[in-house]
Amino acid sequence: MTTFVDRVELHVAAGNGGHGCASVHREKFKPLGGPDGGNGGRGGDVILVVDQSVTTLLDYHHSPHRKATNGKPGEGGNRSGKDGQDLVLPVPDGTVVLDRSGEVLADLVGQGTTYVAAQGGRGGLGNAALASARRKAPGFALLGEPGHADDIVLELKTVADVALVGYPSAGKSSLISVLSAAKPKIADYPFTTLVPNLGVVTAGSTVYTIADVPGLIPGASQGRGLGLEFLRHVERCSVLVHVLDTATLESDRDPVSDLDVIEEELRQYGGLDDRPRLVVLNKIDIPDGKDLADMIRPDLEARGYRVFEVSAVARTGLKELSFALADIVAKARAARPKEEATRIVIRPKAVDDAGFTVTREEDGLYRVRGEKPERWVRQTDFNNDEAVGYLADRLNRLGVEDELMKAGARAGDGVAIGPEENAVVFDWEPTMMAGAEMLGRRGEDHRFEAPRPAAQRRKDREAERDEAQREFEGFDPF
Repeated sequence: MTTFVDRVELHVAAGNGGHGCASVHREKFKPLGGPDGGNGGRGGDVILVVDQSVTTLLDYHHSPHRKATNGKPGEGGNRSGKDGQDLVLPVPDGTVVLDRSGEVLADLVGQGTTYVAAQGGRGGLGNAALASARRKAPGFALLGEPGHADDIVLELKTVADVALVGYPSAGKSSLISVLSAAKPKIADYPFTTLVPNLGVVTAGSTVYTIADVPGLIPGASQGRGLGLEFLRHVERCSVLVHVLDTATLESDRDPVSDLDVIEEELRQYGGLDDRPRLVVLNKIDIPDGKDLADMIRPDLEARGYRVFEVSAVARTGLKELSFALADIVAKARAARPKEEATRIVIRPKAVDDAGFTVTREEDGLYRVRGEKPERWVRQTDFNNDEAVGYLADRLNRLGVEDELMKAGARAGDGVAIGPEENAVVFDWEPTMMAGAEMLGRRGEDHRFEAPRPAAQRRKDREAERDEAQREFEGFDPF
């Protein structure tokens, strides 16, 4: 049964924003007390949080679909809707977040580090928030914005100072068990270790972590065996330790050739050439192993390696190895630039970015793309003429109409706002005032205007009566 997962594809969906409310205050002696529709609540976010008590991505392997709750709609009486609850997903320390194309979005290192993987939709404004001196009684409200949904990839790269690399059954797990308090599974057959083991070692005043990388065999960097799955766990280490088996039972293997094979796999994987190397000749408690270690040690030292002869079973040579690793780790930490542990990719907008683009497609359709226009379209109730007119005003103020003219659009041309799979298409009319012919100036309610003098009201009634009489006299039923 699978107990360790270090790479998953996660489908995250934030909560939708609640719709705004269009309401008019009514009470005794105040039948039209003004707009009092409340705003909709914000949708919940999906947030990744580093939790050092979590060591695997197994939960997301079994349940890859995660969704936050929606915001509640606004209500009359200026009552705003409740915000949706954020969904917090704990991830192991050292988790890298990537998009579907493989681009890094965030590198989460350090307890409590957070990253918003999906942002909740904004709540729609109620008609009380949309009221102004010109728009005293809006008869519409904005819809809640849909929450962001995306597919992301989580990769776990173990945060360790020392990485043990070597062939299966070279004794890496046994070495971790005697250097630290870790209790990995140990046996005398290949591929005992199917997950990276992590241990904490104290050497003098230095405390460091040590991990083994299982499954390295020839061709591991190309996906053979388990090596490709776990090579990523050595990327954060400060030092690489080659653990060589001096008592191997396989006649076609020897420690030097094992070292050459593992180095070639590390070279093909890439990015590890600058890490210092140590060589550990393990299993010298066996007579043949001690003799072989004495034979090959001069050759390894001639290559520039520091060599340590140890026995995990007899616990010999461990103190010298532990302090040597502590010295290298301390120097690496001192040389490391001081910067924030987490790394989040930020893509600032250009200074001259208008916030939208207008392109003409092959079929003659003009497509408008941009964060604001697309969000405004999602917030518009197209069953309400006044809301559509409000959208037209917003687009005009943003400069969309001017850009359409510059692109060559003419009255009656098709214009689409949004991506191809989810766009709003309409026939463009310059200086379009949707609903204006029916409502006059949008959002104004003449019932809220100051009363006209009696003489003026009498003149207006007489003018309306005369106009109606002229229309009747000029009416010819035949």
